[in-house]
Amino acid sequence: MRGIFTPITKIRRQVFTEVAKFAFERDLGQSDFNFFYESSYRIIPGEVAIYRDSVFKERAIIRERIRLAMGLPIRPSGTHTPLTEGMADIASSGRLLEKPLVNIIPFACAACPTDRFQVSDNCRKCLAHPCTSVCPVNAVSIGRAAAEIDQEKCIRCGRCREICPYHAILRFGRPCAEACGARAIGSDALGRAVIDQDRCVSCGLCIVACPFAAIADKSEIFQLITDIRSGQTVYAAIAPSFAGQFGPLATPGKVVAGIKALGIRRVIEVGWGADISSLHEAEEFIRDVPAKKPFLGTSCCPSWAMFARKEEPDLSRCIAKTHTPMVASAKRIKEEHPDASVVFIGPCVAKKIEALEEEVRPWVDYVITFEELMGLFSARQIELSEMEEVELMSYASRDGRNYALSGGVAQAVVNVIHSRDPGREVQVMKADSLADCGRMLSLARAGKADGCLLEGMACPGGCVGGPGTLSLIPRAGKAVASFAETSPYRTAGDNPLSGAPGTRMDQTVNFTPGG
Repeated sequence: MRGIFTPITKIRRQVFTEVAKFAFERDLGQSDFNFFYESSYRIIPGEVAIYRDSVFKERAIIRERIRLAMGLPIRPSGTHTPLTEGMADIASSGRLLEKPLVNIIPFACAACPTDRFQVSDNCRKCLAHPCTSVCPVNAVSIGRAAAEIDQEKCIRCGRCREICPYHAILRFGRPCAEACGARAIGSDALGRAVIDQDRCVSCGLCIVACPFAAIADKSEIFQLITDIRSGQTVYAAIAPSFAGQFGPLATPGKVVAGIKALGIRRVIEVGWGADISSLHEAEEFIRDVPAKKPFLGTSCCPSWAMFARKEEPDLSRCIAKTHTPMVASAKRIKEEHPDASVVFIGPCVAKKIEALEEEVRPWVDYVITFEELMGLFSARQIELSEMEEVELMSYASRDGRNYALSGGVAQAVVNVIHSRDPGREVQVMKADSLADCGRMLSLARAGKADGCLLEGMACPGGCVGGPGTLSLIPRAGKAVASFAETSPYRTAGDNPLSGAPGTRMDQTVNFTPGG
């Protein structure tokens, strides 16, 4: 449902706006959070339910979403816990985020069927009724008006659906579970969805798949704003998939202007870090494949990397050890400005988990999504189309910006390999869903990926299909490709800013719109 403004989009944006507005306006010396008792009434006004069967239930769900948007855990449903429980602990700046990141609000879940075949009104009650003949357990019968399926007998083989001449039999399941390639979603005793946190890789696709807005991730926007207001110098590292995310009139320079209007000192392009990653992964491939490793898997997508390690632990050594572009960019910022805070702005929920890793914590202070950033713009009434263009510091190559697209990471690495070893053939395998990543890993386990470079992406279309995006995937892909072509450098190897440790950010080329 990316790129479509639905009631869920509206609710999420309202919640982020409420939290951001409070963070910007509150007295930093106080820890009074009664403001949030009123928030649910501003989002759900009046006495008549807007989205569900009860206005009280709607407000209860909004309150839990507010807690998650502040980085706090959901309150237990069976016991009383004050709405403001734990909020005093986050009154100061600094990271608070803890696992689990992705959460299901139990009383918002509609307990959707997990897997069901059902006869639609397209059934003509035909004379042949082959559906009854092919069912191996006699679960299909002809009723008064149409065919009927006994759900207790049905074994979900699908033969009735395949044979029906009118395509009258439908198969449907729980949208969140169908979107979860990690098979991490099950059911509780009441039939509601629950997440197996041992299997979950925080890709966040269940969030955008749930049509009841029952799933949400924790946010760090409150802590980020508090840091800014406390006088801390904050640098933003923005992912290349930001191109086209904020509407056709929001050019890259205007988006940067909007971010700086929030109080962020400078905005650095993460595509720069992608070029650094391309160089390192190319070196690792040339050095280790096939001498030390049968293949090399890219490390750009944290959900793919976590999934690979959980699904095929014996092959985990084949995932590249290279830092992701987020970490490479943040590390360069911190090396030059050790007292600054760094916020990564991107399409990805899993980056929040990556930033909690011990190795990454020193470099990345906060992670927010494009959707959350829009909440900040809304809270400050920033209209991007009205902003004056601002230069985006630090050029990335075309290949570095194309990391946001499926196939872009592998192509960037291959281009570097070819520049260093022109005669070397590199076979590429890629997948842009966890289900396809699982199949790719199965091939690798069977020895059918030897010598290959494997690109794994959890999201459809690549990063442009991430759960924190705002635009339709095809439209976002075209915007990124156009943005990539404006770079003066084609590959990471062409970019003089990616390979020289002594190159400072203030020596980098500025981005001029259309330049």
